[in-house]
Amino acid sequence: MRILPSATTVLAICAGLTSIKFALDDRPHIALALIGAAAVLDGIDGGIARALDAQSRMGAEIDSLADAVNFGVAPALVVYVTLLPTSPVGWMFVLLYAVCIVLRLARFNALLDDPDKPAYTREFFTGMPAPCGAVGVIGPLAAMLQFGHGWWTSQWFVCLWLVANSALLISRVPTIAAKSISVPTNAAPLLLIVVALAAAGLLLFPYILVLLVIIGYLCIIPFTIRSQRWVAARPETWDAAPSARRAARRATRRAQPNRRSVARLGLRKPGR
Repeated sequence: MRILPSATTVLAICAGLTSIKFALDDRPHIALALIGAAAVLDGIDGGIARALDAQSRMGAEIDSLADAVNFGVAPALVVYVTLLPTSPVGWMFVLLYAVCIVLRLARFNALLDDPDKPAYTREFFTGMPAPCGAVGVIGPLAAMLQFGHGWWTSQWFVCLWLVANSALLISRVPTIAAKSISVPTNAAPLLLIVVALAAAGLLLFPYILVLLVIIGYLCIIPFTIRSQRWVAARPETWDAAPSARRAARRATRRAQPNRRSVARLGLRKPGR
């Protein structure tokens, strides 16, 4: 049973590499499904290892290599084969994306060993995580499978899209870590409804769901940047729980007068 986590990771690698074969066979819908399966397997192998108390250094290394294959090499080649086979420069941008995935993973592994980083940094990633990069980079392909060919499948747009994803991967833009998200008890029914709708969307409109996830993720980034800057500027909150930090932010907002209201009334803040 102790090899089950590593076996799950190997299955994820097999799914990711097999997606390339189906892309070469002109079956991109199966290729995307296999990339999704690889992402699911990659996401559960860590939980299996913790549940079985089977965590090991070798398992961690295999997992990191699997991420490079499943979220770097496989999506890049699938996009190249399906959208950029005749582009004279497409291969350069595909290489750029794959290399940026490797650099992103290397930086993530290096930051894990930093003992001096504040506690709050565990709630944020530095740059876009590799799985999100993979979802992002297949966006034009998902749009093609849903809507057919258009400007979103043009070579210039796909190349620019690869550059944008690559830049987010190696940037220092803070992005939210899923493990830091806590759902209030009274919001549990709403969360279950969202999960049910997402499951239905995955079965009925999988490509639209991919596009909605990409749009939603990009919309969240500005709020994540603002949240990270707020915490970084207040060392007294670094070790506080996320719920306590959110309460402090709400209290701060309530204590400050609304800027628009002050401007409209021509009032001045105290001390000015």
